[in-house]
Amino acid sequence: MIISFIACDKEFSEIDSDVLGKDNSNFDTNNNDFPIVSYNKKLDSLQINGLASNLLGVFNDPAYGKTTASIVTQITPTTFDPSFGTNAVIDSVVLRIPYFSRIASIEGEVTTYTIQDSLYGENQEGNIDPIKLSIYQNNYFLRDFDPFNVGDNNFQNYFSNADFAVNGGANRVLNGTSVIDFETQKGQLIYEDINFEPSAEAIRLDETVDGTVVSQFIAPALRINMDTAFWTSMIFDEYTVNPTILSNTNNFRNYFRGLFIKAEAINDSGSMVLLNLASQESSIIIYYSRDSSIAGERTQSTYTFNFTGNRLNTFVNELNSGINLTNGDRVNGDEKLYLKGGNSMAVVDLFGTDELQDFIDEYRISDGNGGYLKENGTGDFLLKKLINEAQLIIYEDEIMQTFPEDQNGNDYSAFDRIYVYDATNNGPTIDYFLDPTENTTQSFNSRIISLGQRFEDDNGGFKYKIRLTEHLNNILQKDSTNTRLGLVLSTNVNYNNNAEILNSDDTIDGIPAASLLTPRGTILYGSNTTDQKKMTLKIYSTEPRN
Repeated sequence: MIISFIACDKEFSEIDSDVLGKDNSNFDTNNNDFPIVSYNKKLDSLQINGLASNLLGVFNDPAYGKTTASIVTQITPTTFDPSFGTNAVIDSVVLRIPYFSRIASIEGEVTTYTIQDSLYGENQEGNIDPIKLSIYQNNYFLRDFDPFNVGDNNFQNYFSNADFAVNGGANRVLNGTSVIDFETQKGQLIYEDINFEPSAEAIRLDETVDGTVVSQFIAPALRINMDTAFWTSMIFDEYTVNPTILSNTNNFRNYFRGLFIKAEAINDSGSMVLLNLASQESSIIIYYSRDSSIAGERTQSTYTFNFTGNRLNTFVNELNSGINLTNGDRVNGDEKLYLKGGNSMAVVDLFGTDELQDFIDEYRISDGNGGYLKENGTGDFLLKKLINEAQLIIYEDEIMQTFPEDQNGNDYSAFDRIYVYDATNNGPTIDYFLDPTENTTQSFNSRIISLGQRFEDDNGGFKYKIRLTEHLNNILQKDSTNTRLGLVLSTNVNYNNNAEILNSDDTIDGIPAASLLTPRGTILYGSNTTDQKKMTLKIYSTEPRN
């Protein structure tokens, strides 16, 4: 494990000759570079419902261009058949959706937070470019089941329609059979802020207790006071004449179909933040008063909605003129690889048919009859050479180093993680599963053996090392399938759920959902280049001496 950890950040070293002396050891070590094919795959329509969290805002990627993310979500009452009492009057309506924040410091009773892990677009001076934020009633019903799919898994999925050249800047999605334009489905404007910017400040809540103001501080969140007249008419007044609207979930969602939380750029700029709508603290709370049983007095009460139910992100991508994302050369590979969340991924074929057979012949022990020897008991193939370490070496294109640093001196790609997955079976690699470095609190420092972090090479550039040792050992020993690998960017390598690709042009039909929540992009060297930074598979092995 220690050797593996070192190999993530440094070159793998051959130590037998230093320890024993080459002539005194009974084995030989060597390393080989195996040719591979890596190419681009354009992503047009990806599943954008069922995500663990949601992006909101505008992000200008210096390499790729502008992405605008909005949210459409159902809301659900936490209780049904309420009794609002006599002369109920709404005092305020508060929407609260937490950011992904963490504590930066605690000094006495003062707690300082940071939202840097989920904020995109902060400039070098530490300023956050604002956006226009609007919240509308949504009139489109987000159904649970797909009426055109009669199979066992007939849940309704919704897919991105993000290309600006196609959607004209509208917030559109696909349901597999038709286009849904939420711009034409939006109802009444409930809230608007023409200069909104996310804040890391703790939120202060004041409450008067026995004539004394008591303050409470809660973690940073999108917290706004909404129009009381709208909720009075929509909930209280309608419930008086039609109580079935709050009798169960289905009736309410058919009556009130949700919210369209829309982000727009200001002067072609803005910022983007990751929202935790799945949190139990995400809610819309109606604060109201009603007549008390004591004459002349009023009682304070609340009625709460949460964000369970269908929820999706809409994306609008305006790519830079120099970026032309297309499907790559699956035979010869591509010179450059473009990884951009929701737009493009890369595919790696480790071995073609002939190369795979050559690889197997080199490592397995022949039985002399066209087959290979197996170990008694396990049935695993016996090997004449043992793989100590196998790494996919990936270099970053130098253009990524030309972009401005952030206010903390970090370059643009400092926190990029490349997530490599089994694209044939839509799951993590076996090296990922066996990686003991999982970190559930800091995903940037998680799985650092199997999914190496970006680091500087000897020439001042940057590269990644992805561990594929057990992936290859499974092919050799257990005759596992030589599956294709997918490469995407991820802000959370612990989140390995999949999102469906709609109408994929090949057998790859899924992508890690975490890549959709990564607004940044990167450019890498592919396999079809004469540059010394071409992508390669490097294998370090040990072979016993006869």
